[in-house]
Order: sequence, then C-alpha cells, then structure tokens
Amino acid sequence: MAPTLSFADEARIAFDNILEGVLGHSAQLRLGVTGLSRAGKTVFITALVHNLLHGGRLPLFDAHASGRLSGARLQPQPDDAVPRFDYEAHVKNLVDRRVWPRSTRRISELRVTLEYESASGWKRTFGAGRLDLDIVDYPGEWLLDLALLNKSYAEWSAEAVTMSREPHRKGLAAAWHASLKGVDPQAEEDETKARELAAAFTAYLRAARADEHALSMLPPGRFLMPGDLEGSPALTFSPLDIGPGAEPEPGSLAAMMARRYESYRTHVVKPFFREHFARLDRQIVLVDMLAALNAGPAALRDLEQALADVLACFRPGRSNWLTSILSRRIDKILFAATKADHVHRSDHDNLAALLARLTDKAAKRAAFAGAEVHVMPLAAVRATREVTVTRDGRRLPAIAGVPLEGEEVAGEVYDGATEIALFPGDLPTDPESIFEPPVLAGRPRDIADLDDGELATRQGLELRYLRFRPPKLERTEAGVKLSLPHIRLDQALEFLVGDRLQ
Repeated sequence: MAPTLSFADEARIAFDNILEGVLGHSAQLRLGVTGLSRAGKTVFITALVHNLLHGGRLPLFDAHASGRLSGARLQPQPDDAVPRFDYEAHVKNLVDRRVWPRSTRRISELRVTLEYESASGWKRTFGAGRLDLDIVDYPGEWLLDLALLNKSYAEWSAEAVTMSREPHRKGLAAAWHASLKGVDPQAEEDETKARELAAAFTAYLRAARADEHALSMLPPGRFLMPGDLEGSPALTFSPLDIGPGAEPEPGSLAAMMARRYESYRTHVVKPFFREHFARLDRQIVLVDMLAALNAGPAALRDLEQALADVLACFRPGRSNWLTSILSRRIDKILFAATKADHVHRSDHDNLAALLARLTDKAAKRAAFAGAEVHVMPLAAVRATREVTVTRDGRRLPAIAGVPLEGEEVAGEVYDGATEIALFPGDLPTDPESIFEPPVLAGRPRDIADLDDGELATRQGLELRYLRFRPPKLERTEAGVKLSLPHIRLDQALEFLVGDRLQ
C-alpha cells in the first residue's frame, strides 16, 4: 500500500512539481537508483555515467548505437540542498585503484545532460534535442521506511517483535529479547532504558544484515545509516512487546517510544518521501540475488517480502504532461539482478527467472496501475570473463577473475592479486525450488546449515559466489583507457531513458 500523506503534504508535492516545471529550461528526467545493502548502487551510477561520457560499448542503447547521441556532459548539481554524487572519486577507485566504492549511505544526486538528434525527421527541424538526466541515489533501507507512514507505533512494534521470533532471526535477536524481558511498557519513561533498548535493537538489525544472513527486512533504515541523526531522540527508540492495538499510558515508556517513533516518521521519513521520492519519473531497483542464494531460503523469503514492500511504496502510473506537473508517477520500473558476471551467461535466464518470481505479485500491481515493469540480469561493471574448465573429465562453463583479498574456497584464501577460474554451480531452473530447504535426515534444513558434501548432494555441484576485484581496463594504441565493461547496461539505459531520446 502506497504511503498515505496529508492533504498539505500532497499540495506541497504538487507545488514543488509545478515550480520545477516552470523554472526548468529543458526536458528533464529524474531517475531513482536504489537497492538494498551491497546491491551495487554506487557502481551502477558510476559505470552508467562513465560509459555515457566516454563513448562506451552500448550497442543496444539505440540513441548511441545509431549515432544520434551527440554528446553527454556533467552539469552542476541542480539541487543546492542535496549532496552531489561523487562520481570522480568513485571512478578513481574503480579504474585506478581497482577497488569497489563504499556503499551508499545517504541521498545524493548527479545531473548528466544528453544532447541528441531526434529519430523523427519532423522533430529534427526544430533543432537538436537535450535531456537533463537527474540521477538520484538513495539507500534501499530508506525506501522500506516509507511503509512506516501507514503504521502506528503499536502496529510496527507488534510486527517487529513477531518477525524477530522467527527461527532464522531468533538467535540474532537474543540480546535484544533479553533486554525486552521484564520491561513493563506502562512503567514510567526512562531515558537510560530507552537508550539500552535502542542499542540492542540496532545491534540485532546489524547482525541480520551481515553477509552470512543477508536479511532484507530491517526498518527503520536510519538505525543502520544514522548519518547526522546518530544519538538523537528520533533514533533512540525500540519496539516493545505490545499488541497492535495497545494504547500507552501518558508518561509511560511506551508513550515515550511512540512519541519518538512519530518524530522519526515526521522528521525523517516524510521529508524523504515529499522532497525526493515523490519527484521521481523512473526507477531502477538493484537486487543482489546471489547473496540471498548464498544465505539460503530464509534470506530469499525475506528478500521477497522486502521487494513487495518496496514496490508497494511506489506511485506507479502512466505518465502524461498533466501528471508530470501536478503529481509525478513512476511510469517505468526496472528490477535488475546485479553481479550477473559472477555466473556464466548460460545461467542468466535462470537468474532473471528467479528475480521475476520474487517480484511477480507486486509487479503485476504496478503494471495494472499503468507502469511498465521489466526484469533483467545485469553487471554494471564486468569483473570476470568466461572460460571453460575441466572437472572430473567434464568440460564446464566457468568464469575467471581476481577474487577480493580474503575470499575463500575450500580452505584456500585468496590474496587479491591472483586470477582464478571457477565453476560457481548451476542456478536452479525452477524458481519455486529456491524457497524450499532440502530434506535430509528426515527434516528440512537451511542451506547455511549444510556441509560441502550435503550441498553437492543437493545441487550436484556446490554453489559458490565469490566477490571479485574490478577489472583492469584495456588501453587504446594511443594509451587512452577504454570505458568500464558491463553486461546489459545498454539494455537498462534503453529501457529507462531510450524513449525520451526519440
């Protein structure tokens, strides 16, 4: 369910859109880029801009392939109140140092102006076209917060406590559960107790997000990315073990927590929705399917719920001149399974099918509202190449690359400099099978509980998804470095931007 705002909030959004339309001097498209932690948002934006600026290999981006894209250049940051996306520093990390940029921790923007010749002879009589592409980068965890706008403190508390008692979360939340034990929600408000509970709750969220668990349902998002709000009362609250319809007594601990929860919604969540999210025209959601597959069925079910909540926050619909002025609608949504270079291309269709399964129900709702939804596997920066390896007399399609320092397979730890060839395993062809733990010794067990032999029994070959270093860029004869290699970045551009360059 999309966030519910007051009439005043909706009127302010409409006013901002009208003001932006009046003051704008050229066509504009606001593209939102999001994804849950470590999905590759920063890498995607950096690679997209690098390929546009340096004439990258984009055969399926029609305006570029047909020669109609005459130029692309960075422009000054259009919004003085929003940090600029640090494109130059991220390119230096990827190209010169060959290290991945740090994850997105706050909202940022970057404007790229595209100059093009229209595909229509009639439109070309009016001169060259120009599109200001405003790329808005924001953490996916903040997007999950939008669902809080429709929940009272008591409802959110009941949901959070119930979720934390699920088998795959219970151990991670043990310390927080211990802190909750014996707490009387109707007892007198206590700052020390509030800080203790908030710290334990935050530690549980951090543990759930770790690679080995890869859980996605972790609101409030600012608890994990506090920024300048760290230590403020707006982040010093916690769910309590109360029912969804509970009414806290005035002056009680529960009333104190509810008041701070309301402050979080009012001063953190609403401004993000009103000032940034509600102004988007197109959206790409990056999804790290491989991390969830590594962690097992529980992580995948959690990811499915997170993606459903993400789509429920969007305002999908068919865009026209009136809606773009009064109330913008997201008319195209792309879900991209990132790190497609970590599996062989023969598995890309399976990767896309798995993501399509996770987003199926919510995507149908968005399509019904008039938005166009697409799913694809993608690697914004290709870190591997495809090779063939022989294993037990069998020739297997494999990938070769340089694993990050500290990555490990079968007890061997890599140094960050040595290239290896690896068969990562076959992705399942049946999307439903990823949600079912194998039945061994008469009981269902999560993938994370299986040893190598049991994994081999289930998969035929062990699934192994390593993290690789960015590639060493090739140089032309003149010594100029080429653009960052990718998989389907051109297709993503065509879907998200192509129709605006006709």
